[in-house]
Amino acid sequence: MFEDLSSKLENAFKSVTGQARLSDINVAETVREIRRALLDADVNYEVARSITSKVKEKALGQGVVASVTPGQQFTKIVYDELAWVLGEEKEEITFSDKPPTVILIAGLQGSGKTTFSAKLAKWLKEQGKTPMLAAADVYRPAAVDQLKTLGGQIDIPVYAIKEKDAGRVATEAVAEAKKNARDVLIIDTAGRMHVDEYMMNEVADIKKSVNATEVLFVVDSMTGQDAVNTAKEFNEQIDFDGVVLTKLDGDTRGGAAISIKTVVNKSIKFISTGEDMDSISPFYPDRMAQRILGMGDVVSLVERAQQQYDEVQARKLQSKISSDTFNLEDFYGQLQQVKKMGSMKDLVGMIPGMSKQLGDTEIDDESLKPIEAVINSMTIEERRRPQLINGSRRKRIAKGSGTSVKEVNDLLKQFNQMKKMMKTMTKMNKMGRAMEGLKNMTGQQKIN
Repeated sequence: MFEDLSSKLENAFKSVTGQARLSDINVAETVREIRRALLDADVNYEVARSITSKVKEKALGQGVVASVTPGQQFTKIVYDELAWVLGEEKEEITFSDKPPTVILIAGLQGSGKTTFSAKLAKWLKEQGKTPMLAAADVYRPAAVDQLKTLGGQIDIPVYAIKEKDAGRVATEAVAEAKKNARDVLIIDTAGRMHVDEYMMNEVADIKKSVNATEVLFVVDSMTGQDAVNTAKEFNEQIDFDGVVLTKLDGDTRGGAAISIKTVVNKSIKFISTGEDMDSISPFYPDRMAQRILGMGDVVSLVERAQQQYDEVQARKLQSKISSDTFNLEDFYGQLQQVKKMGSMKDLVGMIPGMSKQLGDTEIDDESLKPIEAVINSMTIEERRRPQLINGSRRKRIAKGSGTSVKEVNDLLKQFNQMKKMMKTMTKMNKMGRAMEGLKNMTGQQKIN
């Protein structure tokens, strides 16, 4: 996510990195490179100009703090400006005082509305809500079936009818939600162009008839500046409440994310990556600014991990690592947990400096498949006791998994290295806690 923009901004900061102070010359040079990087990322011209003008003004209007280098200070100025442009504060969904809260999903065809509708329903369910879905995309072939399938996967009811009447689906779904005590209704509508008067009138009528609490405009972030222009046109006609950026794990340049709040004056509320039902996150402007500047997003990474791991699992895992009984069966289980956290490319972007360290190396969900295939080709005994895997077993595993003996050897080598590292980290963690306890005891004794 935003690797190209992050790299160009990092190069821009080189003009002030290592300098004794911020000057007219190095600030002007850096600002020029930042503007170029933003425009290359398809950021709206006026937005890019506004960002760089304010950055220049702030950089020249303050002295360098003694404990901070010019490069660090400049990065902080750009971070503050990006966070402000992205929206400053996280914007929550508005919930109705009288259930059900009706969330209307709108946008262009192919923007990912149906998938997002299901993701949002699952996310709300995990927040303690009782959502229901309504299949009001009555024009796209198989759209209703798609939503029903996704609803079945996440155990959330979907209201649909045989007739191609989107307005009727929506109004009947509201009554059905009330009848079944569902506190949130998410209405998936058909993709439409803002120039299609009939279709735009249809979604406007649905919004009015169901008294929508929240209208979310779903936009494909890979379309860049076109996404911003489309959002502006839609907003003028239906006055939506918030934006959802989808496909952020694709080859996106960042322009839509950076421009849309300023141009449309509506906040980004969610971001969506990949097809997995868990790959949805509330939008935090400050965290996104950190990722754009290559600082990672450790907070979001920890939050995702906490959603997948409970305390009992964590204690069991720590015990196995400490007693040196962590095996390939445990490792496979951890891989499945990591996959539930979202796309690998997205997760890598959350770790500070990891994208830069990997360089051009492609990290995606496909890269895990050979590892899974190798482990699945092992017997239960081999997974639990990897030391049993000799030369003949390695050949059999390689043949069964469609890989090479070298790939099997590499996996076993990496697994053993990881085991040692995990055990060392566990010991250090225990030592740190013991030292902290000793420190606290010593402090108490002195007080007494």
